[in-house]
Amino acid sequence: MILRIRSRDGMERVAVPDPSTATVATLCSLIESHLGVPATVQTLSLDHNLLLPSKAQSPALDPATPLSSLPIGHGSIVYLSYPADLRRAAAAPTPPPFTPAGSFGRHKMTIDDLIARQVRVARQESPHCDAASFDRDAAHAFQLYVADTLAFAVKRAGFLYGHVDQASHSVAIDFVYEPPQQGSEDAAALFRDPDEEALVEAIAAGLGMRRVGFIFTQAVGRKAGTAEYTMSGREVLQAAEMQAEGGIPEWVTAVVKLDVAEDGAADVHFEAFQMSDICVRLFKEGWFVTEFGEDDDPRVSRMKKDVVVGGKDTREVDNDFFLVPVKISDHQGPLSSSFPIENRITRVTLKALKNHLDRTKHLPFVRRISDFHLLLLLARFLDVNADVPTLAECVQKQSSVPEGYQLLIESMAAAS
Repeated sequence: MILRIRSRDGMERVAVPDPSTATVATLCSLIESHLGVPATVQTLSLDHNLLLPSKAQSPALDPATPLSSLPIGHGSIVYLSYPADLRRAAAAPTPPPFTPAGSFGRHKMTIDDLIARQVRVARQESPHCDAASFDRDAAHAFQLYVADTLAFAVKRAGFLYGHVDQASHSVAIDFVYEPPQQGSEDAAALFRDPDEEALVEAIAAGLGMRRVGFIFTQAVGRKAGTAEYTMSGREVLQAAEMQAEGGIPEWVTAVVKLDVAEDGAADVHFEAFQMSDICVRLFKEGWFVTEFGEDDDPRVSRMKKDVVVGGKDTREVDNDFFLVPVKISDHQGPLSSSFPIENRITRVTLKALKNHLDRTKHLPFVRRISDFHLLLLLARFLDVNADVPTLAECVQKQSSVPEGYQLLIESMAAAS
């Protein structure tokens, strides 16, 4: 029986020769001989919370307990904790087979082998972005659609736009752009439209904003074992791709998920991360396996070549090694998010513009158009190089909209 041993150094494997007679103490001895952690300092548990800072809710396994009495089998995960200041001893090397003198029978190491041995994957302790703040209306509009219309049955994704505060190393997210896409339980396939994204960038520039991150939801029906991993291999790959494209140190990835309590109550949670520097580097250099099979373990990312994790060569990296948590908060930004949002099930037309203007008659005109999604609809009919920047600047400064633009927008609405 092979057991997967998960510690702060990642996922490793230990073979138990005779599980019918082995005890937890036997497993401790095998871990000591194979992984270099003394049995006297090991704490083993079947609860993943053992690896969190607080271990109060993680009962340790009794060394005298037979493995056959535990709810484990071939491939099960056992969690291992040991003192943070412990330096693991190197496992005893396997004696090399006898080979004749000279080059005959010897393995000739290639340049790729040498490079692979130098690539080490370890946890990144500090993010480049200390905090991410979400506009409440934008966050609510995104999660409400996923919860009420999609019922968290499929994934949904979008790009985050806002400001970067260089002094505090933080980002403020003020709107979410949702590109054309097709979601499933395990993936959100983006059908990116360069023309539409050019309009988005023009609006953002006029508002004094830029793209600062990526957001996606997790479906409730994704692969079993959801509680044991934060991101799947697919999600890590997509997040690394977006961060590499984003090109700013403060880029953040937000994850939205539905947590269901034992009493059936459900809460929507937002979490923010950065992909570690080594993760983005490995993506840029093409180390990730980009094809996924039905039987692949979603908890790990597969590499095309060996990397070093916890002192061992492996081609499977625990996804948690690539995640750097970012503090998250909220704020009330300058834009509203009440206008129908692009690329959803219901197509946005000029009729929506008329309804919106009728509903907001009591507001100054600049406030009535202070919505990114409304500006995106208008941008499809206006000059992206002249009209769009002018309107966006009015919204940014909350200044009066020139009368000619007011008449144009109202006539567009009236013609719907």
